[in-house]
Amino acid sequence: MTTTTPPLNPRVIALAHYASRALLENVLARHGATFQQSVTLRLVAVADGPVERDHLVGEVVGALKIDASEAHSVVDELTAAGLLAPQESSRVRITDAGRELYDRTGAETAPITARVYAGIPAEDLAATGRVLSLITQRADAELAALAE
Repeated sequence: MTTTTPPLNPRVIALAHYASRALLENVLARHGATFQQSVTLRLVAVADGPVERDHLVGEVVGALKIDASEAHSVVDELTAAGLLAPQESSRVRITDAGRELYDRTGAETAPITARVYAGIPAEDLAATGRVLSLITQRADAELAALAE
């Protein structure tokens, strides 16, 4: 029996996204965190320091394709949980508990990710990254045009 590689299309991309997301959400659920919270926490965790709240909300909106009120709610959830803390008048910073959660979930997902990507040639991963980045740019441009 031979298998053929499916052509790249929205369904193939979506299936890969949702399968990967389900793996991450399984890890996050053990820590009482959601996917949206993880994306938001990561943006603060990788920043050089405190982040302007409005900038963070804009990044979350862009990453998750949600509206600003939802993104503000996620920041509020993380703050109420003690994972983010207000800094100055309009900034937020990651707390020690937030850093611990980010590091722990990253450590738990790393071996899963390694197994999923195992054996895929580096040049295939690089090409896939370039193609998916281009698709993202074009889809974002289409979304922006719809909003006009």
